[in-house]
This record gives sequence, structure tokens and C-alpha cells, in this order.
Amino acid sequence: MDKKPVALVAADIPVRKTRSAYPPEFVPRLGERMKRPLGDQFGLTIFGVNLTTLPPGAMSAMRHAHTKQDEFVYILEGTPTLITDAGETVLSPGMCAGFPCGTGDAHHLVNRGATDVVYIEIGDRTLGDEASYPDDDIVAIKTPDGTRKFTRKDGTPY
Repeated sequence: MDKKPVALVAADIPVRKTRSAYPPEFVPRLGERMKRPLGDQFGLTIFGVNLTTLPPGAMSAMRHAHTKQDEFVYILEGTPTLITDAGETVLSPGMCAGFPCGTGDAHHLVNRGATDVVYIEIGDRTLGDEASYPDDDIVAIKTPDGTRKFTRKDGTPY
């Protein structure tokens, strides 16, 4: 069994090598988003934790809603704009937001400011989760091996 660390400095964890699992035509829209997979360092399997940095102009993801996965963000630095079905809310350090699964309320963060946004994001890893993207022709399904399979809304693959 691999020996996992007891504690680490989050900023020292390497940035995830793959910018996104989205089909290639969607990846440039994210900007230069950087994710440091904190939970993976400790062998967490039930939920994921990332330290995410959004430089100016970057976004967290395309606006989406999950069927089975809850998500939570806590803002450490910067002032991202949270966009949901209800509209836009500017967040600031110390603020947090939660996104319960099954509501259909699509969300994402966009950095419209001049400085980096840094936040912690937490989400569970429930198999069978689907993510819908109301602004784009894409659907994501969490497969039994834990990866995401992307299709168009009509079911054709990318």
C-alpha cells in the first residue's frame, strides 16, 4: 500500500497536467485555468478537492448542472462572478457557494477581474452522475471507471 502524506502545502502540489476532460473544441474557452488536485494526494476516493486558480478571463468550467454530484466552492483570493440560472453574483474572499445535485441549476465561475481568482472546490465522485450544459451542445456522463464520457445532446459522441 502506498504511504500517503499526513499533510502538504497546497501550493506545492503540481498543477494537473491535463487542462480539461472536455472535448478539445471546448478546452480553449476555459482560459488558463489551473487545478491542483489536493484530495488525490491523500488517496481520497469518495470526493475530490482542488485548489483552483483562474487568471483574468478564465472560467471554472462551462456552465453546468449535475444529477448526482454536489459541489462546493470557497473563495480564497480575487472576485469571481458566479453565474447561475438566477443570474450573476460577484463573490469575494471568504465567501462560499454550494450546488446541490438534481436541481438543474447550472453554474460556473468566471474571472472578469484584473487579478487571479483562487478557490477551493469540492465535489463528490458519484458514478452515474450526468452533467448537463444548457448553453452548449454537450452532456457528460461519469462512467464506471470514473472518467467522463462526453456526447452531444442528441447522444452522438464527440
